[in-house]
Amino acid sequence: MFREMLENVRERCPLIHNITNYVTVNDCANILLACGGSPIMSDDIGEAEEITSICGGLNINIGTLNSRTIPSMLAAGKKANELGHPVLLDPVGAGASSLRTNTALKLLDEVRFTVIRGNISEIKTLAAGSGTTKGVDADSADRVTEENLEQVCGFVKAFAERTGSVIAVTGAIDIVADGKKAYCIFNGHPMMSSITGTGCQLSAMTAAYVTANPENVLEATAASVCAMGVCGEIAYERLEPMDGNSSYRNYIIDAVYNLSGGILEKRAKYKIL
Repeated sequence: MFREMLENVRERCPLIHNITNYVTVNDCANILLACGGSPIMSDDIGEAEEITSICGGLNINIGTLNSRTIPSMLAAGKKANELGHPVLLDPVGAGASSLRTNTALKLLDEVRFTVIRGNISEIKTLAAGSGTTKGVDADSADRVTEENLEQVCGFVKAFAERTGSVIAVTGAIDIVADGKKAYCIFNGHPMMSSITGTGCQLSAMTAAYVTANPENVLEATAASVCAMGVCGEIAYERLEPMDGNSSYRNYIIDAVYNLSGGILEKRAKYKIL
């Protein structure tokens, strides 16, 4: 199944509109090209709806939120809904400030999201309507472990049911769930946390996967999350003694570019709850 999800991205080359943050915008564009998609980066209200109209999917990321781009996010999201295009929300730092939290909640209220991807603290903030995060990172108290995995899966499924979205919670253990089924994914490497933007890249790539596989949103999201984790492992295996996090970032993009469906199927580590 994951092989098919990846191969559909390569074959269909989905065009993704990204309203994303300026810290990682270049990496998001490159990860989309590497996985087989095509990126457009546009955040001006004067063209947000028009650009969304010519794309297959929309990725909204609030990582460097400002008052100028919020109307663009809302307008693009509503246009994508009108056209039946997949929309992904990455609520970066929700809980870190009132602006981020309130904007994420407003987006949830006014736009139907196909996928919501964030760390556990961000997702808990959206579910509760308020919360705290450690900047843009998950609070250590919220960490997903083998011991609390079943409990967290229940929470994620309930939030997915409530929103009608597939929820992807990423961290040391990733959870991708709809209201009935959860993929618990064990791929990745701790060094991925030393790079700014692996989560942003994953959101962009996931938008491509679900746009290329609209009938299998849960499996497409799980395939994308597994693919990013597998590529994090492959990139780490390639590091030389003098390489650091900059090389690692590039190696991850290279790994995504070279990833085959067969390698993804062979290396994917997950269980279903």
